[in-house]
Amino acid sequence: MQRRVWMWMLVAQLPFLPACTTMVGEGAKKAFEDRSTEDQATDIRMASSYFAALVEKDKNLALDVSLDVWEQRVMITGALTDARQRQQVEQLVRTDKRARAVYNEILLVSKDAQSQRRDAARTKATPKKEGVAQSINDFWIETKISAQLLSTTGVTSVNYRWRCVYGTVYLIGRALGHRELQTVQSIIRSTEGVKQLKSFVEVRGSH
Repeated sequence: MQRRVWMWMLVAQLPFLPACTTMVGEGAKKAFEDRSTEDQATDIRMASSYFAALVEKDKNLALDVSLDVWEQRVMITGALTDARQRQQVEQLVRTDKRARAVYNEILLVSKDAQSQRRDAARTKATPKKEGVAQSINDFWIETKISAQLLSTTGVTSVNYRWRCVYGTVYLIGRALGHRELQTVQSIIRSTEGVKQLKSFVEVRGSH
C-alpha cells in the first residue's frame, strides 16, 4: 500500500514540472535545490493533492491548469473558459492552510482556444502558427527556456519553475542573488516567442 501511494505521488508531480524534465532528472536535481527537504516534501504533497482534486472534478482540468508550488507559495497558470471555474480552482488552493501565498494567473479564453491548447498539451506539438494557435508554441518556449537556463553559468535552474501561456511566461522559485535573477529574466525575455514575463521569484536573504 505504501509503495502504491508513493508511486501515485511521483506520477502526480508530472504535470507540475517544467517542460522536458524527466522524473530521473528531477530526483537528482532536488539535492541541489535551495529549499529544505521538509519544504520539498510539503510542496510535493500539496501539488499532489491539488492535482488529485482537479482530476476528480474534471480530468480536462489537468490539461487546462498547472499548479507549481515552491516553499508553499502556489502559482496557478493555464487557460479556462469559465470565470467561476477559475475562482473554484483558486479557492481549492486557498482553503489549504499550508499555502502561504497564491498567485492566480489563469487566463479566460474562448472554447476554441482552450481546445487547441488541450490538444497541444496532449501531443506537445510545436508548429509555428499565428493567432490563437500560438498557444501550441508555449511548450516549445518552455523547452527552450529550460535548455538555456541549464547551459548558463551562474544560474541554478533547479530553483526555478516556469510556465508559458500564450506567450506570457510565469516564473516562481528562489534566486541565489539579484544578479542571478536578472540573468534568468533576461534569458526568458529574449527567448523567441516570449511576449511578457511575470515573476514571483524570491531572492535568498530578502525575506
